[in-house]
Amino acid sequence: MEKSENNANENKTSLNFLEQIVENDIASGKHGGKVLTRFPPEPNGYLHIGHAKSICLNFGLAKKYNGKTNLRFDDTNPTKESTEYVDAIREDVKWLGFQWQEPVWYASDYFEKLYEFAEYLIQKGKAFVCDMTAEEMSKGRGTPQIPGIESPWRNRSAEENLDLFKRMRKGEFKEGEKVLRAKIDMTSPNMHMRDPVMYRIMHAHHHRTGNEWCIYPMYDWAHGQSDYIEGITHSICTLEFENHRPLYEWFLDNLDISENRPRQYEFARLNLTYTIMSKRKLLQLVEEKYVKGWNDPRMPTVSGLRRRGYTPASIRAFAEKVGVAKRENVIDVSLLEYCIKEDLNRNASRVMTVLNPVKLVIDNYPEGQTEQLPVKVNPEDPESCFKMVSFSRELYIEREDFMENPPRKFFRMAPGNEVRLKYAYVVRCDSVVKDDAGNITEIHCTYFPETKSGLPSDKKVKGTLHWVSVSHSYEIEVRLYDRLFTEPEPENVSEDTDFKDFLNPDSLKVVTGYTEPVAIGLRPGKSLQFERLGYFVVDPDSNEEKMVYNRVVPLKDSWAKIEQKG
Repeated sequence: MEKSENNANENKTSLNFLEQIVENDIASGKHGGKVLTRFPPEPNGYLHIGHAKSICLNFGLAKKYNGKTNLRFDDTNPTKESTEYVDAIREDVKWLGFQWQEPVWYASDYFEKLYEFAEYLIQKGKAFVCDMTAEEMSKGRGTPQIPGIESPWRNRSAEENLDLFKRMRKGEFKEGEKVLRAKIDMTSPNMHMRDPVMYRIMHAHHHRTGNEWCIYPMYDWAHGQSDYIEGITHSICTLEFENHRPLYEWFLDNLDISENRPRQYEFARLNLTYTIMSKRKLLQLVEEKYVKGWNDPRMPTVSGLRRRGYTPASIRAFAEKVGVAKRENVIDVSLLEYCIKEDLNRNASRVMTVLNPVKLVIDNYPEGQTEQLPVKVNPEDPESCFKMVSFSRELYIEREDFMENPPRKFFRMAPGNEVRLKYAYVVRCDSVVKDDAGNITEIHCTYFPETKSGLPSDKKVKGTLHWVSVSHSYEIEVRLYDRLFTEPEPENVSEDTDFKDFLNPDSLKVVTGYTEPVAIGLRPGKSLQFERLGYFVVDPDSNEEKMVYNRVVPLKDSWAKIEQKG
């Protein structure tokens, strides 16, 4: 009995704080034991890796407790929203491996109900129409230490406010001429409680409701009431909304909602090194052409990561490893890179590819002869099959794998050095050929037939090089992507700098490489390991004339070093 109780306690402490809350709610019978979460993106940009963590949390939490998750678009700002963003978000959620409870929900579906709720608060004397300009309201809010100043129109009668609010809806006023504000407390230490705006006038076309409305609810007003309308049990937000929670609850309290009311809980948002998470700044990079769209492989968007070659499994694994915390922290991007390498190491086929070629000529290998060498497609997969790789007298190797005057402990190719050509033979470098400018154009060597891979040999060498046969290889375009920023925290360097000052000028290099025939004609999204170089994926730009590969990550594992230091 004692052992069973200990196991139960250990299991309880292993839960994150949100799981503990849900389990306690289920045990107490709250919401009838039901769990309904929601993912509520604003359709004003593409989702990024931070949203992906939130998706994994909301959908994963509901799935663990046999609940459901709503996908709800908080589409309350028509000037920044579009169906393009809606479609992209739906695609991203599905690609990550999650399915929402049908149908897709929209805050705009509740505009009429939200309007009725607002009229109810006006009738109770809890909301008023204000004629102050945005600048006047900003000045009048005060500071956390200095109380705000009440609006001159704060004490209008309920009848006058109702009339003005109805006229706002009819479009009788210009943008900025009037707003509807909640009447709370201009002395509150919480700035969000100082008579916040609930509705503003916007004569703009909405991507779903067209021109039906010219007043639109603010996010804080729409959010909690939409949760209530849908029956959300656990409204999970990031920490920046912690100070908004009293307002969330004030609206529910003053609408006299006591039963089946939602509750907001906050967790730490994802902050990632060498990355920005502001949709406004990501949009700036797109519009100012610093990147080639939202799905540029250097972007931290889900669509960018997908094109870069990240898999849904790797992103879900990353979210799991990051965990759920109550305090803000910054995660090293190396952890994300580690997760994709772990996934692709198990699943990606191996091919030999040379990206900076120099010709290697084996002088004593018969001219015109070709050998077919057996190579396992993926040595990490026990069920992996074999393929045949063509070996001939003339090969390409990486130029970086040869040095004419090497430093000590350089175990690759150099005059007089012996190295193994992977899956093939040991060779010795004998001489080089240079052009008039002194550039090496050919390396000549001797091979040792008795050292064929798989056969016993007395020759021991320390270096192994990858290669491709000149006459059996295909030319490809390879895009070598690197981190978009040179600074670990580009948004937090100093107040005097612009985050764009830290854009990495070498975040993309395009080279011509040579690869095995098996890497040609593959579908976009297919991942491979280029041996000794890294993981690469077929880009959608590929066609019958040209294969294009994107580098996902190099093989070097910096996260393992970080863990060891820790």
